[in-house]
Amino acid sequence: MKKYIYPKKETWSYLCQRPYIDNNKVSDVVEKIFNSVKQNGDSTLLNLAKTLDGANIENLKVSNFEITNARDLVSDKLKRAIKIAKSNIQKYHSSQLVKEPKVETSVGITCWRKNVAIEKVGLYIPGGTAPLFSTILMLGIPATLAGCDKIILCTPPQSDGTIHPAILYTADVLGINEIYKVGGAQAIAAMSHGTETIPKVDKIFGPGNQYVTEAKSKAQSLGVAIDMPAGPSELLVIADGTSIPSYIAADLLSQAEHGADSQVTIVSHNEFIIDQVLNEIKKQIQLLPRKNETQQSIANSRAILFKNERECLEYSNAYAPEHLIIASANADDLINKVVNAGSVFLGNYSCESAGDYASGTNHTLPTNGYAKAYSGVSVDSFVKKITFQKISKEGLENIGPTIETMAAAEGLQAHRMAVSLRLKSLRNE
Repeated sequence: MKKYIYPKKETWSYLCQRPYIDNNKVSDVVEKIFNSVKQNGDSTLLNLAKTLDGANIENLKVSNFEITNARDLVSDKLKRAIKIAKSNIQKYHSSQLVKEPKVETSVGITCWRKNVAIEKVGLYIPGGTAPLFSTILMLGIPATLAGCDKIILCTPPQSDGTIHPAILYTADVLGINEIYKVGGAQAIAAMSHGTETIPKVDKIFGPGNQYVTEAKSKAQSLGVAIDMPAGPSELLVIADGTSIPSYIAADLLSQAEHGADSQVTIVSHNEFIIDQVLNEIKKQIQLLPRKNETQQSIANSRAILFKNERECLEYSNAYAPEHLIIASANADDLINKVVNAGSVFLGNYSCESAGDYASGTNHTLPTNGYAKAYSGVSVDSFVKKITFQKISKEGLENIGPTIETMAAAEGLQAHRMAVSLRLKSLRNE
């Protein structure tokens, strides 16, 4: 982890850079996969499962037997944990179900907005070395609360052709039973084009590696909506003299272990705290089973000493982290100064892992600086907000002349005529 001391502001843009990815190479691979899936459908998916996942698959769709069988393969302890997490996430996201009031903007004119669920949504759940069954809760719960008619789930198979039982059990708990054994960019391509087995969806959700992220961008160009640009995980911690170094080191490592392309950062105006955190990282990293991936991530990560708290916050807002921890006893005083972040954790006991699993907030968040313009996934992500208006005769008489004047000024006579004809009819009455 490279340490920087009092960096000049003109260097901040460099320090905010994420690990380099050769997007041209990634884009070429994704383009070929999309073309192949479009032309050959299921056969491409089966071939890629064998080539990329080492799995011989006969049926892409997970059977009811496999889902039922998974219940016996998950420990009671994990089942209880999943149900507690589900309860908290459901409780928090249910608060987002707000019915907006009808508004009379003028006499005789009523306007309102209604939430209508997106009909067909696709959830992508990463598998591989870390099957993220927690992401099913984060995506499936708001999708269910929103009332989406069709929820499908794609996740990469294990080498024996099965899906990790925790993924199947969690999906089953939420009532999601349309599950497909396909991962990577090919899963996004399948949900974008549709195949003989996998239906085309209206919007795709879920995190993934650089190939999945690029595939989601490709899907968008084909008219399929996506939740957000979400790439490798990242965490920034703001620390001060009240921080606990061992806690911060553990938080940084928790995100670094996601993969070699993840990035973590600690910023502080207290050099002693930074040095203690760096020493703790060296100790704690030796205990991790994913030590190699974590070490590569730490090599891409930074510890930055600033002159004061204000600079720490300014840099954090410039970086716009996916996760931000303000590891300070005074964290509540800084809330209003945070303008760019996906999800914020306040104080020494608000570990980022809580948000990843069970506190209630969503862990599907914007990365790579997109927190400057994007929000994390919520119930709103699964709905369209359709506006309605109803104008009475009196309402049209009140607002009609205003519309006529504005339409004429813009030179749009048909717009003006649509009002004028109605007003003339009303006057004749």
